[in-house]
Amino acid sequence: MDHVYKKIELTGSSPESMEKAVENAVAKAGESLRNLRWFEVVDSRGQIEGGRVAHWQVTVKIGFTLDD
Repeated sequence: MDHVYKKIELTGSSPESMEKAVENAVAKAGESLRNLRWFEVVDSRGQIEGGRVAHWQVTVKIGFTLDD
């Protein structure tokens, strides 16, 4: 079947890990969008406190199909 996709860009954050930051962004998108299909990490960065990683931010593009 042919599909038309739309992409949005979001930045998720987490004090735990990059993976959790991605999961937070995808979960938030899922609250208001349907038909989520894929994500692509486009940027990652972190905050350092006391010489240690304190917080992660990951920017993702999330693709979803449009309703017919």
